Amino acid sequence: MLRYLPFLLSLALTVYCLVDAIQADEAGIRNLPKLLWILLIVLFPVVGPVAWLVAGRPAGGGGSRYAPQQQRWGGDPGRRGQQRGQRPPRGPDDDPDFLKGL
Repeated sequence: MLRYLPFLLSLALTVYCLVDAIQADEAGIRNLPKLLWILLIVLFPVVGPVAWLVAGRPAGGGGSRYAPQQQRWGGDPGRRGQQRGQRPPRGPDDDPDFLKGL
């Protein structure tokens, strides 16, 4: 069983990096175009994924897939009575505007 461990770890790293590269926004990817990163990850099982994690992944860990909190919640200061930087209500029962309309 232990002799399969390096292969399984290499496969898991390759699959993780491949999915991460496919889901990453092309504008945030560093150093190479997205298609070249995907080919590098697939063709070089250990070196490609490590290179992706070190030199290709969008800056900030999650990269451009996730909008920063200020853009996500504070993009429109007047949106539903929210102040810039405040979290929006989680559900309808927490939203004062929704409760006023009942």
